[in-house]
Amino acid sequence: MSPSKNKRQKTENGHLNGDSADALWEIDEETLNSGAVGFTASQLFINNPSCIAYTYDDMIMMPGHINFGLNDVDISTKLTKEIALRVPFVSSPMDTVTEHKMAITMALQGGIGIIHSNFTVEDQAEQVRKVKRYENGFITDPICLCPNSTVADVLKLKEEHGYSGIPITDTGKMGGKLMGLVSSRDITFITDTSVKIKEIMTPREKLSVAKKGIDLHDANEILKETKKGKLPVVNEKDELVSLIARTDLLKNNEFAQASKDPVTKQLLVGAAIGTRPEDRERAAALVEAGVDVIVVDSSQGDSVFQLDIVKHLKSSHPKLQVIAGNVVTPSQAIHLIQAGADGLRVGMGIGSICTTQEVCAVGRAQASAVYHVAKFARKYGVPILADGGIKSTGHITKALALGASCVMMGSMLAGTDEAPGEYFYQDGVRLKRYRGMGSIEAMSKGSEKRYVWENNSAHSIKVAQGVSGAVQDKGTLLRYIPYLVQGVRHGMQDAGVKSLDETWDKLYNDKLRFEIRSPAAQKEGGVHGLHSYQKRLF
Repeated sequence: MSPSKNKRQKTENGHLNGDSADALWEIDEETLNSGAVGFTASQLFINNPSCIAYTYDDMIMMPGHINFGLNDVDISTKLTKEIALRVPFVSSPMDTVTEHKMAITMALQGGIGIIHSNFTVEDQAEQVRKVKRYENGFITDPICLCPNSTVADVLKLKEEHGYSGIPITDTGKMGGKLMGLVSSRDITFITDTSVKIKEIMTPREKLSVAKKGIDLHDANEILKETKKGKLPVVNEKDELVSLIARTDLLKNNEFAQASKDPVTKQLLVGAAIGTRPEDRERAAALVEAGVDVIVVDSSQGDSVFQLDIVKHLKSSHPKLQVIAGNVVTPSQAIHLIQAGADGLRVGMGIGSICTTQEVCAVGRAQASAVYHVAKFARKYGVPILADGGIKSTGHITKALALGASCVMMGSMLAGTDEAPGEYFYQDGVRLKRYRGMGSIEAMSKGSEKRYVWENNSAHSIKVAQGVSGAVQDKGTLLRYIPYLVQGVRHGMQDAGVKSLDETWDKLYNDKLRFEIRSPAAQKEGGVHGLHSYQKRLF
């Protein structure tokens, strides 16, 4: 083709012209290859003569061209081969992170929660059922009291949970026969806290109730008409099956991003199991309860024990999605992919409460682990979860940019209202307990099977691979997850990528650029040079 017919001519400065007069110039090859605009992931991770593994903090993404709005950024993704999510966030199966409340709220926000396995089989299955039974706006596990409870009990619950509209059943539990309702109005002028609730409650015959099967619209109409704050829902035996609160209706009217089964419209939920023979019975109970995905929970996933249970799950429950791991190298990943894994969990010894690398001298820096395993698993169409090491929205964005389909978070979510446990104060700071599943405390509750796969007396001595600690209060997920989502969108927009698919296309075609940061550069990239400051997330 003659130069006059070639629309992509070089300018006198060496830049490439676009296909039209309005097109933006493109950088010349000499500048591109000089490192002036950063380096490709291949240069960082593959052509790596120093043999260095990198963490998220070691690297930074180069900015790209922005020609789209923030709300145009699409972060929808795949959790497994068959499960899609609107938001790439997964809560970790840890006993201080994910039980049914966390799983419900994660699903409502477009992610998914993985119920931990430090439960009995029956209790873990019930946790799954609570998520599957959940209907937006219906409280399916309200705190109840019995008629012989006292005003002191109501005041204690109000102090712990912030509300006092409590249903009264004959058993003091959900599913008991409804006897009445007590509210703050009933106890306002009571000075004797030993007074029985049955003496002051609004009795059943004076309550407005709804029958099981009512929809949210009709329930809202009853609340409007009666001007009540709470509406108990009962079955044909007058047993309490759920509670509707006006405040929850106002807050939870619509969750367009919710992760739901396309057929049943129930929220999606996952659960963790170990690799011991008895975990096959646990898996069967979870499948019967309606679990959508099972995570085989092991600190080192490339074992004959995990391969056996993955094969068993895929043969016994063909429709079940199975996430295997943890792995940090393609040589580990290939065996689990061969066994039939639908997703892989990547990370070893990099969580804030994990000491595996220190104790066992085995593991890998997370940025390198995510890049190499994601690149390899992509050949087989297997998504990966970047598990651990996430401390900020910047880390989430880097993990996704390195090929992760989702990020699994523990400490990031542990301080929220929806995490298990009670808040406490230390030095004036509101905190919640958080511990690694490799801590002695968690292992004593059952999580040692994550680190020891056989049942025999040789393993009577426990070797801790985690610690116990506390994390600061982060408030409710209903505010925190939108903050994380918006932070990731900002990061992707600054990098010039409009979706995760576009991000990965540029990553593997050497169009996405990175740089390694020196310790001084990392310091410069954070808050510095101030006498004092206050950091607010949102």
